[in-house]
Amino acid sequence: MKKILFALALILCMSCSKDKEVDYVAQNEQDIIAYIAKNNLTAQRSDSGLYYVINEAGDGEQPTATSNVTVAYKGYFTNGSVFDESKAEGISFGLNQVIKGWTEGIPYFKEGGSGILLVPAHLGYGNNDYSSIPGGSVLIFEVKLISVN
Repeated sequence: MKKILFALALILCMSCSKDKEVDYVAQNEQDIIAYIAKNNLTAQRSDSGLYYVINEAGDGEQPTATSNVTVAYKGYFTNGSVFDESKAEGISFGLNQVIKGWTEGIPYFKEGGSGILLVPAHLGYGNNDYSSIPGGSVLIFEVKLISVN
């Protein structure tokens, strides 16, 4: 009987000590709002929590969430540290093959358009570390939609 109680207590302790998933939504929202204020940006917020700034709307074709596009971009954190950047000619990809923040955000622009996407973690890489991006990170992208392919 003592062995059974010990086993049950051990299982209970192990289940209590599991890492809990951290909910970054509220903190990301605060970080994005602070970044917008600090940088004097005029941003719109979508229902999903994505913030976007349209510097130039563009005048060409407008992509959908499943379009293949060519985009030039620079990605950085709220502290300004750059984690990724394309060449000026951009890169091509399907919008259904990237983070949710891009799938939703790039269609706000038409060809030739440019602006900023402020992506909370739940629309980026979530709570998971990805390459040099820590889990829970707000991702900021300066984007230029070169073409809808």
